[in-house]
Amino acid sequence: MATRARKTKSDYTTSPYKGHPGQWSWILHRITGVAIILFLFAHVVDTAVVGWGPEAYNRVLRAYENPIVRLLELGLVIAVLYHSINGVKITLIDFFPNLTRYIKPLSIVTLLIFLASTGIVTWIMLGQAIDLLRA
Repeated sequence: MATRARKTKSDYTTSPYKGHPGQWSWILHRITGVAIILFLFAHVVDTAVVGWGPEAYNRVLRAYENPIVRLLELGLVIAVLYHSINGVKITLIDFFPNLTRYIKPLSIVTLLIFLASTGIVTWIMLGQAIDLLRA
């Protein structure tokens, strides 16, 4: 007779994946971390083009004047903002484990700080991208 595995309960719901703020935070932290690493790789490659001479490097730099590339840079900045702000929350919880009792309020504060900073950065960077389109 086969033995059934006993279902374990999550601290928050009967199912382990119901969209708790900590789960979304974990997923977004991993996604933004991967995005930042991919940009870092691309940045190393585009900087290495300088070895092929100034003309090749200047061609790469001209690509950054493209409004679509500016939007990708905005995405990168948003990823860095989220990753760093969420990283501070994670660090605080690591150093002060009693803060886990306040994970929901901490997540809300983290989200509010992220949204406020993203709004400001988006306003600035989209303004620059629009200026490129007008030029």
